[in-house]
Amino acid sequence: MSDPDGIADAGFDDWLDALAEGEAYFLECADGHGSLPPRRVCPTCGETSLEERPLPETGTLETVTITHVPTPSFEDDAPFALAVADFGPVRLTGQVVGMDLEDVEPGLTVRPDVGVSETTGERLLVFRSQ
Repeated sequence: MSDPDGIADAGFDDWLDALAEGEAYFLECADGHGSLPPRRVCPTCGETSLEERPLPETGTLETVTITHVPTPSFEDDAPFALAVADFGPVRLTGQVVGMDLEDVEPGLTVRPDVGVSETTGERLLVFRSQ
């Protein structure tokens, strides 16, 4: 669970569990629009029939921000790289971990993983270089 008090974030914690088990997925409507849980309606067309599809194993960083002065919720994690990565049908936002910040740049191929915030101890989406 993301919350150290044991309170689940409906849909998102289930998604993190699936990612940790190597079974990450996204939701797709009949028109092929992708989204992530806990969606119940396609944000693009309003379709309510969504099916789970396997998330591609790798994605490409589209944009990166290096945070040196974080909010208190990420105080002990700083400095860190926050990135948006394209995984085909969906884009994910997460921290880039396991590499020098100077080497994090758009175009880098990454794989999604589950990490833990040093500040809060909560699970979060991270990207690791391929």
